[in-house]
Amino acid sequence: MLVARLLELDAAGALTTAHVRAGAQVGGVNVRTVWRWLDAARTEGRVERRPRARLELSDQMWEVLAQAGGNVAALHRHLKAAGGEVPSLASLHRVVRRDLQAGRVLPDRAVVRRERDEQQTRQALADLALAGPREPGAAKVAALRLPRLVPEATSGLPVGESGAVAGVALPAGAQLVRTSSVRAVAEAVGQAMAAQGAVCVFGDPGRGKTAAVRMALHEIPPGWKVTWVPVPVRPSVAGMRRAVFDALALAGRFPHTSARADAAVTGALSEARVLVVDEAQRLPVPCLEYLQGLWDHPGTRMTLVLCGAGSERALSRLPQLASRIGAWQEVPRLTGGEVATVVTGFHPLWRTVPAPDLTWIDRSCAHGTFRTWAALTAHLQNALLTTADASIDRALLRRLFKRVAPPL
Repeated sequence: MLVARLLELDAAGALTTAHVRAGAQVGGVNVRTVWRWLDAARTEGRVERRPRARLELSDQMWEVLAQAGGNVAALHRHLKAAGGEVPSLASLHRVVRRDLQAGRVLPDRAVVRRERDEQQTRQALADLALAGPREPGAAKVAALRLPRLVPEATSGLPVGESGAVAGVALPAGAQLVRTSSVRAVAEAVGQAMAAQGAVCVFGDPGRGKTAAVRMALHEIPPGWKVTWVPVPVRPSVAGMRRAVFDALALAGRFPHTSARADAAVTGALSEARVLVVDEAQRLPVPCLEYLQGLWDHPGTRMTLVLCGAGSERALSRLPQLASRIGAWQEVPRLTGGEVATVVTGFHPLWRTVPAPDLTWIDRSCAHGTFRTWAALTAHLQNALLTTADASIDRALLRRLFKRVAPPL
């Protein structure tokens, strides 16, 4: 305002030294300062003070300060060690004090330490997941650092014994077998847990997708929780919200408003948790968007596992979620070379059957489908128990094939 008025007088030819002295007295500055203002206005067209550069701390600097427990001197030493232009310690103190007074919150040192430890745990999980069958020695090293994501048992997990995997129904005396597909699923899920990402496990029905995911999550590191979310019949967003709420076993009744229900769910998902949605192929786009919203929420720390036959096709209907999937893990059929090893480890009944006959059974009936082998095992057990002098031969097996294979 002062400089603009002086410029008007100057343009009219009426500006005098007395005007400049009076302006300096009004502005509380030196007369020479007023003359400099006028010169800048004439040459630069600027009638206001030149803005001073303001020192700002980056997010990385605030992170260093938080890890140092708010010690500004430690931040100053860190900046000096990094090289480059470093502000004075007094300037750093002034900026930190200014930003804290403006509402900036410095995280508690214990919280920062816990987050750093969790980050190290996630990195260890990534190392563990990457140490697969391609690196024979790496798996042993990883086993010494953290619990494995899947039980180390070549003969499987006996049903009914300690350590059996809940949620997998098998014939009496059967054992879960850690196949190459199970190891691949464990690696994909482990990497997703390390990055708190998402993974899609897909494949034709009966290949053992659910069993593979359950084995991968049977033994997880401390601090993690696993929640299985059943997909309702003809699911809606409201039904999916209720299914997630119930699966998390939250206290109290289901809230009457969606906002309160979402607040309760996101609060529970603030802890490290794997959210497994089985039969994900049933989900319409709005339900997938709901799950994406939970996963993208800044307050949640969840790994999302979508499992089901056709789940990859369901995800293709929502590209913004499909693009976030970190691993697309298919569970294939059992190969001809795997059949003998897998089924003899699966149930002792098959250990008396010659390997050529096992290959014939798979080619004629099972076709590499684990669920068909399980059904055939149950029928074979029943036949041997109810038929006198029954033996495992091709005639008996042909009769059982008709029970497990759908009519053409």
